[in-house]
Amino acid sequence: MSVKKSSAEKRHAQSEVRRVRNKAVKSRCHTAERAFVEAVQKKDKALAEEKYKVLQSELDIAFRKGVKKRNAVARKKSRMMKFFHKNFNAEAVAAN
Repeated sequence: MSVKKSSAEKRHAQSEVRRVRNKAVKSRCHTAERAFVEAVQKKDKALAEEKYKVLQSELDIAFRKGVKKRNAVARKKSRMMKFFHKNFNAEAVAAN
């Protein structure tokens, strides 16, 4: 027979599993954000639009899984689109 695990030990083990899972979700969000920012800085509009879709998807997944809050996700999407438009609309104005 094995020794019974205390409830505190069980909770600690559960929280550790959740922490690792949440860390992976957050990491995917950060990676997608980095890829989007790099695409915008390279001035590649088509690639940046594609990377934004990936970023948006990762943020929505993080919200659905309860890793990120609704307003934090909305704020991140808004700031990334603002960054996108600031870089590509300034280019269009300067070209004219």
